[in-house]
Amino acid sequence: GNNNLAESIYSQMSMEPHPEPTWIVVGAGTGGTSATIGRYIRYRRHATRLAVADPEGSAFYPAWVSGDAGTLGEGSRIEGIGRPRVEPSFQPTVIDRMIHVPDARSIAAMHWVREVTGRDVGGSTGTNVAACVDLIREMRANDERGSVVTLICDGGERYRGTYGDADWIRAQGLDLAPHTDDLRDFLRG
Repeated sequence: GNNNLAESIYSQMSMEPHPEPTWIVVGAGTGGTSATIGRYIRYRRHATRLAVADPEGSAFYPAWVSGDAGTLGEGSRIEGIGRPRVEPSFQPTVIDRMIHVPDARSIAAMHWVREVTGRDVGGSTGTNVAACVDLIREMRANDERGSVVTLICDGGERYRGTYGDADWIRAQGLDLAPHTDDLRDFLRG
């Protein structure tokens, strides 16, 4: 094997109908994963585009939009991704698109993945999946065919008392219903 996540993605996709991903979607904690994958895409001259899914309250999305690495955010409720400040390893120049994902949508996507696959995933995976749905919708609308790759970056077991708990979700003032309905509609689509 190799020690490069990006190289592993391309290797694993090699036998798929669309072996070169149209999009790779990752979250940003420190920004290291997006930097590694983005550099690999450019170094190897792949046509793949890199999207970073960023949760509500994070500094990464507004910093990418404004070009100001000094941008501050409130911090993220989605554990493992999003930061109140831009980390030094975040490399905006290798990112083709940033997708801001509200917390209610991240958590709804987390539940939806379990509903559809039976796999218990966490909030950061929900954030990634929500961004993937947005990109796939755009591809469908443009009659574009291809593959979209993301990472299952966290299990859901540790979030049963928070993101997985209806009382906690209500106490946070989050309404998952419109996002859940939207995700279910997407699958029918």
